[in-house]
Amino acid sequence: MARYTGAVCRLCRREGQKLFLKGDRCYTDKCAITRRSYAPGQHGASKKKMSNYGLQLREKQKAKRIYGILEKQFRTYYERAEKMRGITGENLLKLLELRLDNVAFRLGYGASRNEARQLVTHGHFLINGKKVDIASYKLSVNDVISVCEKSRATEKFKVFAENPKTLPKWLSANPESFEATVIAEPAREDIDVPVNETLIVELYSK
Repeated sequence: MARYTGAVCRLCRREGQKLFLKGDRCYTDKCAITRRSYAPGQHGASKKKMSNYGLQLREKQKAKRIYGILEKQFRTYYERAEKMRGITGENLLKLLELRLDNVAFRLGYGASRNEARQLVTHGHFLINGKKVDIASYKLSVNDVISVCEKSRATEKFKVFAENPKTLPKWLSANPESFEATVIAEPAREDIDVPVNETLIVELYSK
């Protein structure tokens, strides 16, 4: 599986805002944005006026980095969103939100999407009773996500169960039974990522 293996704090600095890619560290004084709020590199501290194309590109890069996917896969998601009914930009975010690794993160399994992705690929989750270890697996309405029986006894998952996360409206969960259900497709107002999807559509529409 292709993935970014560099320093993730550089990604936040490049976008000029916190993308919360390192979980709890992002809320401390060790956060790279707090210490060095300018872009990485020799000319990172210099300020340049950005063109429309530059703004569109940065928005696309930001979305890719938040969800932890690379260019080819992101382009595939966009093409799929374009063929769906409704608004292309919202369809794109909806597809990204319904990835198994993102849903695991939304449920509180992992301090970041990257940690949640590792839990998925290590085979800790069942979808409708069947083990799924593919991070990009697309969930549908009424799908039931549960933690494998063996994994529930581990200290990590006990901590997750004891500290339930506030869930978006399209998810329902019972931390005590380690189960959750997708009760609806995510609406745009329920997706709290700092992305302007309209700029992404404009970029790909050229």
